[in-house]
Amino acid sequence: MKKIIAEIDKLKDKIIEIRRHIHMYPDLSGEEYPTRDYVKEILQKEGIKEIRTFENHAGMVVDIIAGDNLPTIAFRADMDALPIKEENNVPYKSRKQGVMHACGHDGHTAILTGFLIACNRHKDKLPFNIRGIFQHKEEVMDGGSEDLIRDGALDGVSAIFGLHMYPYLKTGEIGYKYGEMMASADMFEIEIFGKSAHGARPHEGVDAILTASMVVNSINHIVSRRIDPLHPAVISFGTIEGGKAANIICDHVKLSGTVRTLNDSVRQNIKEMMEEATAGICRAMGAKYNFHYYFGNPELINDDNMVDVVIKAAKKFATPIDLKQPVMGGEDFANYLKVVKGAFFRLGCCNENKATCYPQHHPRFDIDEDSLIIGAKIFANILKELK
Repeated sequence: MKKIIAEIDKLKDKIIEIRRHIHMYPDLSGEEYPTRDYVKEILQKEGIKEIRTFENHAGMVVDIIAGDNLPTIAFRADMDALPIKEENNVPYKSRKQGVMHACGHDGHTAILTGFLIACNRHKDKLPFNIRGIFQHKEEVMDGGSEDLIRDGALDGVSAIFGLHMYPYLKTGEIGYKYGEMMASADMFEIEIFGKSAHGARPHEGVDAILTASMVVNSINHIVSRRIDPLHPAVISFGTIEGGKAANIICDHVKLSGTVRTLNDSVRQNIKEMMEEATAGICRAMGAKYNFHYYFGNPELINDDNMVDVVIKAAKKFATPIDLKQPVMGGEDFANYLKVVKGAFFRLGCCNENKATCYPQHHPRFDIDEDSLIIGAKIFANILKELK
């Protein structure tokens, strides 16, 4: 891997250039075609021919074939940006009003692109075939991983690895976690249907606001009273809409929110408990309801042996830090890990001197670009540790 790692050093300026271009021209989820085509053109100029794009989505799969009988190792980068107005005053500031890479996906894409270029230039040194998966739609509930899996992105793959920029670790650190690393991420909508009446004569109506308030209160007690405290879970209401005037008993309220768990059995039970609570209160209040629950990404569970590989691969370039506790955020890399073994890790990008320690999804989020080279080198060294 020495030649590939040395090549990554030579590519540093190119990798930063790629990242800055993508940062300046961000694409929202489902609209990543310009980013995809930009990366595709770079890789084609490098003589990489095995590139698959798709008519029904903006994802892309790139293969570097070192030998017909070699196993294939996959690496994934997501490409989408967020509907956030950037507040950074940098030369590469977003040129699209109200859209920015506030989560580091521009860095992920640049890392994978540079890594593939380095691998292709030294294809004769590769112990594996390499697959680069450039994923669309990571920031939305119907993430692009399922599209790519359905279109064969994991066919023939022995293992998969991914990383994510992490401003809670310093540049030169990586975060790893054995087993459950991130939570499942589901969404729900509840509609309460009551009966309008004059505000002075509430007994003639069915108060949807009062009913909804009782539903919110009841559901918020599920985690504290009906779930084993050893199994983390979160239920959060994000929106509540209802009412037309101050003197009218409301006849319709709409609630929505998210559910996060780290245990699939708890995940299934919470859905049933939420609907039970809603049905019981509506029945008691004389209201009707609609309950919709949308299963999103499953919990992200790393393979312990693959985490060991990441730790060994990172030690030469970064300090591995055991994150110990999972987080309740979701990540659709989890879907890949349901199909093949692999590992996901955090790449530190915080540098106080460069003002790159703002949290993800903040309008001033930015990354220390020195972390890009560290990430690409870890990818390369993973190939060595897998041998």
